[in-house]
Parts: sequence; structure tokens; C-alpha cells
Amino acid sequence: MKEMSDAAAATTQSNLPELSVSELAQAVKRTMETNFDRVRVRGELGRVMIAKSGHLYVDLKDADATISTVMWKSNVHQLAFKPEEGLEVVAEGRLSTFPNRSQYQLICERMSPAGVGALLAQLEKLKQKLQGEGLFARERKKPIPYLPRTIGVVTSPTGAVIRDILHRLRERFPCRVIVWPVLVQGPEAAGQVSRAITGFNAVQGRDRPDVLIVARGGGSIEDLWAFNEEVVVRAAAASEIPLISAVGHETDTTLIDYASDHRAPTPTAAAERAVPVRAELIERVTSADGRLKNGLVRGLERRRTELRAAAAKLPRLETLFQIPQQRYDRAAERLNAALVANTRAAQSKLDRVAARLRPEALAQDITRRGELLSRVSARLAPAMKRTLEAHRKHLDGAARMLESLSHKSVLARGFALVHRTDGSLVRAAKDLSPGDEIELTFADDKQSAVIDPSRAPAAEADAAAAKPKAKPKPGGNQGSLF
Repeated sequence: MKEMSDAAAATTQSNLPELSVSELAQAVKRTMETNFDRVRVRGELGRVMIAKSGHLYVDLKDADATISTVMWKSNVHQLAFKPEEGLEVVAEGRLSTFPNRSQYQLICERMSPAGVGALLAQLEKLKQKLQGEGLFARERKKPIPYLPRTIGVVTSPTGAVIRDILHRLRERFPCRVIVWPVLVQGPEAAGQVSRAITGFNAVQGRDRPDVLIVARGGGSIEDLWAFNEEVVVRAAAASEIPLISAVGHETDTTLIDYASDHRAPTPTAAAERAVPVRAELIERVTSADGRLKNGLVRGLERRRTELRAAAAKLPRLETLFQIPQQRYDRAAERLNAALVANTRAAQSKLDRVAARLRPEALAQDITRRGELLSRVSARLAPAMKRTLEAHRKHLDGAARMLESLSHKSVLARGFALVHRTDGSLVRAAKDLSPGDEIELTFADDKQSAVIDPSRAPAAEADAAAAKPKAKPKPGGNQGSLF
């Protein structure tokens, strides 16, 4: 009976279909993905690794279990926070298996910090980091221009924020407004806001704003999280254009508020800070104009009074001219007598000079000076003649010596000077090579020549003479020097 029951059991087992390991793994995979196609799991991040491919691999765990979790690269880029070990998160996705290792895993499509506490902890950590780099320092703050010509606004083009800003600007001081439309909430908001700030700073010319307003309405910390992103804070801190942040309500605070040059509690308050009230400005200018005119009138009246008082203390014009007039009259009287005396003195001097310039006196003086010149010439003539004769003899001797030493006398005897084309003198035949161009200077003229290439220098000729003479080639000709 025992043998029959074993045989029956074997027959029962043999009726089951046989599956390969891969088939079983795929069947488990399909079953799990069908029954758990959408789940939300809350847990603490354990091992966190971002592969070179960009995919995120983490362990999602609690006190009793751990689930391997993977998030593909396309979803990693949409994360609004940086996954770190120990951070509590909520992951949403589907369950699947990894057949190669017979292991189930969570394919995560969305991930967010679990609760406000985790977000605030992450926010405080980023705040400390950026503050340590000096991005919130007071000395980095730039003054907001008093009367900007162009205002750049970074916000959503469809919300109430832009309408409030434009309405407030029209009421206070109408000016040119350029809106850079961006998303103000969601995973893509931070990138768009940072690019808008950078883009406004890159604008040149008349379209470049004088001040920027980054604005958004109120919301929860999750709604405002884009303005806590590091990329937005760094773009605000690096902005060369003064920047006003107006994110949320008065009680809301984001990291861009610390990096901006001025924080406005609301978008409407940002518009009020950007421009003055036109009516108040006109009133102030009018008031200043009235005070200026009154001040000028009072100043003129005061100076007119002072001038009249000073003029009353001055003496009369006739009194001022009395003493100079007397001095003038006395000087005029002395001038007539002085002119007469001066004329007489000049006439007397002229008479004395004229007496010396009579013709008889001039003739006598000329005769006397001519006789003196003749006597001097008679004494100097022999000495000058002797001196000139001595110099002539010395010059003749030097000329004869120069002629005897000159190379021209040597050339006249049949010799010639040999120069190269650059003017240098050739002193020996060994200094010349076949084919060199030379210049021959004779006593009467110069001629050019070329050293015959077929003729060797003397040293080579002696060496050639020591060798057996080669049989002359038929038809050989002797070259010519010229």
C-alpha cells in the first residue's frame, strides 16, 4: 500500500507544468506589476547613489524592512530637493522585480520630502551653506534706483501677481515694464526663474532693466520651494541689476529674500519700492520750486538793501576827483616849463655836434687817418711776404712727398690694384676663388674681370703638378682672364 501511495504522489507531481527559471521570474514580475501598479511609500533614505548614467539608486527603509528603489534619469531631473541619507521621503511609483537577482524593487516616479520638518531641515542646511559663502552679506546689497526707466518682472504671466504689479506701477509712476514669463511652482520653476534673472542681466542697450522684481503669490512651503533652490539663490546673488524679491505674503520667507538687494513683503509692495508716487514727486518739485523762488527773491532784496546802505557810506564822486584834479593841474604847469628847457638843451647839444661835422674838419680827419693806414701797411708788407713765401715752400715739399708715396706712381709703372666688388682690397691670389668677380685699377682707368673657373689657385696647381699629368682631352681650350 505504501508503494502504491508513493506512485500516486509521483503521478500527481508529474502533472504540474515545468517552468524555466526565467519564465518563473517573468511570471512573478508580471504578477507584481499588475497587483502593485501604483503605490505611495513613506520611509527613510538609506544608501543613496547616483550612477554615471544619471539614474538614482536608494534604499527606502523603516525600522523593520528595506525596499530597493530606482528612479530613472528623466525623473531625477525633476526632483525639487537633493536626496540625502537619513531624509524621510514619500516615494510614488510601481513595484517590479529585477529578475537577474530574484529581487523586487520600487520603480519611483515622484519623490518629495515627508512633511514640513524635513523641508525646513533641508532649507536650514542650504541656508547655512550659502551664508557661509557670503551670498547674504550686507555689503553685497546694491541700492535700488530712485526713478528707473525700465523694470524687469520675473513672474507668471497669467496670475494675479503681474496684474497687481502693473496696476500699482500705473497708479504711482507709469514706466516701461518687461515681463519674463516663468513657472513659479513645480520642478521646472527653479530653472526657469534662474534663467530669467541671468537673461535680464545679459540684455544690453535700451531694453536693459534698471531694476528687477521676482514675484509670486502666497502658498505653502512646498509651493514656494522653487525660490529656495540653490540655482535661484545664486542667480539672484550674481545679478548685476538691483533685484527686489516679493515671494509669498509678508510672513513667508524664502532664501531668495536673503540674496536679493531688497525684500518686499508682497508683490504690490515691490512695485511701490521700485518707483515713487508721481503725484507726490510733482508736489515735492513744485514745493521746492516755490521755496527756491522765494529764497531768490529774499536774497535779492537783502542784497539790494545792503548795496544801498554801502552806497550811502561812500563819498561823492566830485569829492573823490578833487585831489587828483589838483595834482593834474600842477603837473601840467611844470610840463610846459620842462618842455621848453628840454628843447633848449637838445638844441645846444645839436649845435656842438654840428660844429664837429663841418666839411673842412671831416677832410682833415680823413687825410690824417689815411696817412696812418699807409704807414702801418708799409711796415706789415715785408713781414707778410716772408710768411707767405715760407708757407709756399712747405706746401711744395709736402706735395712732392705725397706724390712720391702715392700708389698712382706705382700704377704708372705698369702695376694694378685688385678689388672685390664690395670694394675690399685683394692682397694675395689665395684669397680668390674660381668664379669671383674682381675690379682692376690701372693708372688711367678701371676694368672688371672674373677669375677663370678652369684655372686652379697656385697651391692646387703645385699639387696637380706633383701628380702624373692626365692625357689632355681633345678639343680643350685655354680660358681667358678677361
